[in-house]
Formats: sequence, C-alpha cells, structure tokens
Amino acid sequence: MVALLPPKNAPKIKYLASPMTVRTVANHELNLVIVNAKTGKNLLRQCQRSLELIQQFEQCSKADSPSLLHLSANQEGGAILLIFVKTGLNRFEQLQATAKLWKAACHYPAASVALSSLGFEPAEAQAVLNALLAAVLAGSAPLPSYKHKPAKTYLQSISILQGGDAATYATTIATLAGNHLARWFTTLPPNELNCGSYRRVLQQLAKREGWQTEFLNLATLKKLKAGAFLAVARANAHQDAGIMRLSYRAKSSKSKRKLALVGKGICFDTGGINLKSHKGMYDMHTDMQGSAVAVATLLALAQLKVPFDIDCWLALTENEIGPNAYRPQEVVTAANGTTIQIVHSDAEGRMALADTLTLAAKQQPQLMIDFATLTGACVAALTERMSGAFSNRHELRDAIENAGRTSGERVWTFPMDADYDSDLDSPIADVMQCTMDSKGDHILAARFLNRFVPDTVPWVHIDLSSATRAGGLAHIPTEITGFGVGWAVEFITRHAFN
Repeated sequence: MVALLPPKNAPKIKYLASPMTVRTVANHELNLVIVNAKTGKNLLRQCQRSLELIQQFEQCSKADSPSLLHLSANQEGGAILLIFVKTGLNRFEQLQATAKLWKAACHYPAASVALSSLGFEPAEAQAVLNALLAAVLAGSAPLPSYKHKPAKTYLQSISILQGGDAATYATTIATLAGNHLARWFTTLPPNELNCGSYRRVLQQLAKREGWQTEFLNLATLKKLKAGAFLAVARANAHQDAGIMRLSYRAKSSKSKRKLALVGKGICFDTGGINLKSHKGMYDMHTDMQGSAVAVATLLALAQLKVPFDIDCWLALTENEIGPNAYRPQEVVTAANGTTIQIVHSDAEGRMALADTLTLAAKQQPQLMIDFATLTGACVAALTERMSGAFSNRHELRDAIENAGRTSGERVWTFPMDADYDSDLDSPIADVMQCTMDSKGDHILAARFLNRFVPDTVPWVHIDLSSATRAGGLAHIPTEITGFGVGWAVEFITRHAFN
C-alpha cells in the first residue's frame, strides 16, 4: 500500500567551495555542468583532458537551442554531462534548459551528483545553479506508484560547487518540497484520496509540521448556512465532506500580518447531474489540485519560517451523481447571504469556493489567494503553458505577473471590470452561478467569486490552467505539474509581504 504522505528521504545537499576538478569529478558518480555558450570554449581549453569536449563544442556551438554533450566515464571514474546555454535567459528558459540536462542525466542513474557552472558572472551562476537544482529535485522526486515493481530511487546526495551557501538555495528547496507534496497528493487515485482520507492525512501533516487544525464538517456548515458548499456535497454517499483549516503561526509576535490561502479540493468530479463525458471525467481525481497547491504553499512558507501568520482553507468534497444531487434552476443561499441560481452542476468549484472564501475573509487577512482548477475557458485562452490570474486590486497586476516571470511559473492577469457582472444577472436570485455557454467563463467565474470577498480584503484568484500538461512544464517532468507553489512563494515573499 502506498502512503498518503510522500516519503521524507530527499537527497542530502552539500555546498562546496571548490570548483570542478579531476578530484571532484571522481568523487561524484555524475557531474552536471551548465556552460556559458559564449565563453565556454575558451574555458574548456583550460580544463584537463578537454580535447573531446572542445570537439563536441565545435559541433554544437552553432545550434540555436541548448545542446547536450555527453562525456563517457573518464579514467577517474566520474561521468560528466554538459549543456551549453546562452546568457540572459529568463527564469522559464533556464528551467527548461536545466530540465533537458537532467532528462539526459536520467540515463546515468547515480547516487551522488555534483552541480556546477562555467563561464557565468556570479549572479547568473547562482541563478542557473538554482534552476538546475530545481530540475534535479523535481525530476528525482518519487511519486505514488502501485506497480508490482516500482522504479528504484538512486539519488542520495547533491553537491553544489562554487555556488554559494545554504541560504542561496533555501527558497528553491522549500518550493520544490511543496511542489512534490502537491504532485504527490494530486497523483493519488480517488479510491485512496477521498474526503475522509484527505482530511486525515492533512491532520497527520499538520501534526508533523506543528500546525493547528480545524475541520468544519457538514453539520457545522449547516449551522453556518453555507448552502453553496452543501449543494455540491449533497449527492455524496458519505458525510466526510467539509472545510479544513490549517494554521501556521509565526514565532515572532511582532508581526500582525495574516495570509489566507484557499484551495479547491474536489476529490472527484463527475460533473454531477450534468454528467461529464468519459474523456472529460477521466482525470477528475486531479480536480483537487488547487487544495494541494494551497497546502503545498503553506509547507514551503513554513519551511522558510516566514514572519507572518497563515491560514490555509481547503474545500474538500466530491461532486457526485445521485438522487440528492443539486440541479439546474435550484436556488441556494451562500454563507454571506447571497442567493445563487444554479445553471450547471459541473460549475461546482465556484460553489465550494464561495463559502470557503466567505469564511476565510471573516478572519480579515491582509491578503487572500485562492487556487483552483476552475475553468476550461482559461485553458482555451492560455493553453497549459500559463495560468490565469485575477485580483480585486488593479495595482497588484504588475506584481502578479512579475512573480510569474521571476519564478518561472508564468501567469497572465485577466480583466475584472464590474460590467461583466451583468452577464450573471438572475431573474430570481442575486446571481447566476454561470452562463449557459462557456464564453469568457474564466472571467465570469472570477466575478462570481468576487461577490464572496469583501472589498476590504486584497484577493488574488489563480485559475490553474497549467495544473496538468502532457510532457510536463519547465523543470517539472510529469503531466501533473503542481503549478502555483513557485509563483505563490515568489509573489508572497518578494512582492506582497516583503
């Protein structure tokens, strides 16, 4: 049986002041080197036994894209893999290039790996080494496997040569730990990760990390009149649905700032009475990835020991089909008193989030961010290469997109103008859940959610169109990407709460 929490056996990371030498090569089974394509030729001439490298460099130096060079095991026993890259690459391009290097490295299973750069100025050297470390950690992280003979895990230690100390890589390590957790949870099959087991494993994680927990069950949500969430949970054959709250408290009592993270945790989405097709339902165990990204962001920030408090609110339910399923044209009342005319049962994510946002906002956080695999319209607009962003603060737009560029998890902000609300006018309720067509549904979903966030609370909504992508994305090699953790850590620590 596969554990619901990923194993805590991440490779040990060492920070060595020495450059790549014959000795360091020999001390590691595999050596990965990022070389400045412009200056690398001259620098390689200075290396011992460089003739083979120079010949290969001549063959690939005119290529427009990074090219891999393979050097078979040398006389001292270490193997070397190199990639030549241009200077001035943006973060996404650096991650792409280093992922290409790690993909080639997977053909050389090794317990010890050394990472180094050649020919870059110090700041860029640290940037490309951070990108390479991210690719190695993402590519070597195990994911749940139910195969009779699961794949072996080889990597035990990583050495970073002349790249700085632990503080230089702390954010990368914490972010990738969070990304691993998000991908692990999302990969679990729906018969293993359901509302009940998800709640229990989150409580287990909270105990391990020293967080506080609170679970608002169905009975409590009825008292809170959370009719939007309860409508979605109505058809479940169990009573395990509810809203989980995980709380991290900063050690410093000086900070009064509070962050709220909110995640859509639909553990399986059939579409409800408006049943999905086979193809549309096939991957709907991943519809809880918003919640996985929210708790993974909490984990990353906690590992960084951020000096502000965090509450993480997770809307945990399934959207099932059955005689009690909520139906089009019903009118339900959310926790903030808003009445909602139901249009489509497969727009369940915004229903579950409506009450969760309402409850989270009552704590008056200085910033609230929600993550959700919410709309196909956002995928249609951006593909899976970027995710959509929305905010009730226009002045945050530049910071939101800048965090995407500097983290390599790119986002694009969409309009949030109030006149879109007229498309959701209902003849019998305060608001329609959605429209009959999918035109601009990502924008209308954000405008719908906006009704459940008070104007006093700065809020960012991330529609995770990049949650899954065939072939992976940037440095993430798996179809389930865990997208959002890197962006969130960057946005929160360097823009919102810096």
